[in-house]
Amino acid sequence: MKAVRVTEHWQLAGVHYVRTQAMVKGFGIPLDKEFDEGDTGKSLYVLVLDDIYPVATCRLHLLGESKEGKIERVCVLEEYREKGVGRLLIEAAEGWLLECGIKKICITSRDEAVGFYEALGYKADYGKTLDSGVFPIVYTEKILN
Repeated sequence: MKAVRVTEHWQLAGVHYVRTQAMVKGFGIPLDKEFDEGDTGKSLYVLVLDDIYPVATCRLHLLGESKEGKIERVCVLEEYREKGVGRLLIEAAEGWLLECGIKKICITSRDEAVGFYEALGYKADYGKTLDSGVFPIVYTEKILN
């Protein structure tokens, strides 16, 4: 397994494949909701490959001058969950954000995935939740050293 920073068109196709399989097909999120205004030609993505196969991805969002970043649209294909792929993905995303000067990262997590992020050092704030219409969302954050 390896995590790559998406720079090539074929890698972006892998991002779209994973998100469509995991979120649209897996959770029933409408395609026009999964791919939103955050997906632009300047968006930053991390993609995890198992040899040549795309298996996990996330989108990175830099929040202006605040030295804060957000890891968004985290998804791992179902057959690759609980095998360390998510950890590899998040650690690669954190590394890239750290290189960009980011000191604080937030992830809005599905309620059932909060424990995964807590194991990676994120703190859940159940005072900041929302209902996406598909599943409950919980705000998590981590301060980078």
